[in-house]
Amino acid sequence: MRLRTHLGALRNALTKTRTAALIAVAAGVLAAGLPVLSAEAAAGNGTPADSNISFVGRWNKSNASAYVPYWAGVYLRVGFTGKTVKLRQRNTIQLWASIDGRAFTSFTGSGTINLTPTALAAGNHTLIVSYRQVAGSYTGDAVFQGLILDSGAGTFTPPARPKLVEFVGDSITAGATSSQLAVTDYGFKVGERLGYDHTQIAIGGMCLAETTDGCWAQATRYWMSSGGQAGTDQWDFSRYTADGVVINLGTNDKSHGVSAATFQATYTTFLTRIRAKFPNAKLFAMRTFIGRYAAETEAAVRARNAAGDANVFYVDTTGWLPSGGLSDSVHPNDAGHQAITDRLAPLLSAALTTTPSPTAAPTTAAPTTPAPTTAPPTTAPPTTAPPTTAPPTTAPPTTAAPTTPAGGACAVTYRKTGDWGTGAQFDVTLSNTSAVPVNGWTLTWSLPGSQRITQSWNSTVTQSGAAATAVNVSWNAVIPAAGSTSFGFVTDSPLDGATGFALNGSPCAAAT
Repeated sequence: MRLRTHLGALRNALTKTRTAALIAVAAGVLAAGLPVLSAEAAAGNGTPADSNISFVGRWNKSNASAYVPYWAGVYLRVGFTGKTVKLRQRNTIQLWASIDGRAFTSFTGSGTINLTPTALAAGNHTLIVSYRQVAGSYTGDAVFQGLILDSGAGTFTPPARPKLVEFVGDSITAGATSSQLAVTDYGFKVGERLGYDHTQIAIGGMCLAETTDGCWAQATRYWMSSGGQAGTDQWDFSRYTADGVVINLGTNDKSHGVSAATFQATYTTFLTRIRAKFPNAKLFAMRTFIGRYAAETEAAVRARNAAGDANVFYVDTTGWLPSGGLSDSVHPNDAGHQAITDRLAPLLSAALTTTPSPTAAPTTAAPTTPAPTTAPPTTAPPTTAPPTTAPPTTAPPTTAAPTTPAGGACAVTYRKTGDWGTGAQFDVTLSNTSAVPVNGWTLTWSLPGSQRITQSWNSTVTQSGAAATAVNVSWNAVIPAAGSTSFGFVTDSPLDGATGFALNGSPCAAAT
């Protein structure tokens, strides 16, 4: 009896000690700002069926021990503990992995692939893995068979992402010719920048419309689990809901003989069918970067607007690609995809955080180049100027005293390039029409009504009441004689009618 009493007391003491230790560990984790893992979350074992792993995009999960990704840019995302993480692969595959938000690293191999050749610090980590798309001449074995973690380590659910965006297209949207294919494509980069889930429904060579010479068409294959094989099973659209669908199609149709009328009609039907799958999504139809079927794409958007769908937008991509932004005559290189990302990310951020309006159709084209909701990273250069961290040798410091051509010889082109009902985007071109350069510039003007500027890019914009002021940034401070510079901003209303433009205090020619 006495022995049992002593044993019970010992068990109670050990329980109290373990509880105190767990409380101390949790307190330390909270103090360090790290997520505390619940017992359920920590139990994740890294198998394909592990509920802590988020499989984003279209995956074949019919085999519980081996999940297969479809299309381009599909990825998995998971949190894990410990110092190392490895992948169980079947046969040879190329993939890209990012741990704790670092740059994606390429891995090629089969069997066990070690993603941490240099061990991590102990603690909680996040992992994203994207497999190279099996398409064209590439026949790698993209099959996820699980994670291998340290002894005693486990998985946990990564922080939730607020939205999901589909990017629908061809080889451009699949990232062909960029350094890491889908991972360095504008779709993947936009999603990661915004912190949204994202997937690229794209394969090289795809058209929008079916053609007599057999061009694979999104009008037919978008609805399939894997668009690479005709007759494949149909995708179950209840498996995820897209908040936005961004479409970039038409580059290939021209060379396959698709007429303008056929393209426009097919595009209108395509938008209508996507709307049926995602009733609340915002749909964005992009002008192809080389301008093919631009008018027909916009006309398809207008047809949907006229049918009462106010949440379909035309995205005018004119001027998005910088000089040297193509790797050939069609495909963006890494710099091109970065430039597209810099334009598209703020557009989606502004549009997808606005409550959809089911009745009011936009009066002009959808936003094309709104500014980031936060200041763009210094490593991501503007699309029309050098990075802020490496200004051109001709750009003076921003503290240089401004100079103004005699008589205020300047002209302003003020153009609304996007309108989504509750806001708009404006692009401004400031031209120096004199024979001498402007060294440092400040442009002032008056906004209509109670309009407020919410974002800006390529200048520092401030506002006091109706009075707006834009000041050059370091790399565009000099406007050469007979030269120009440009900047833009987003407002909280679509009102036109800005007036009273003045450069460094001297009036400019009337805005057009």
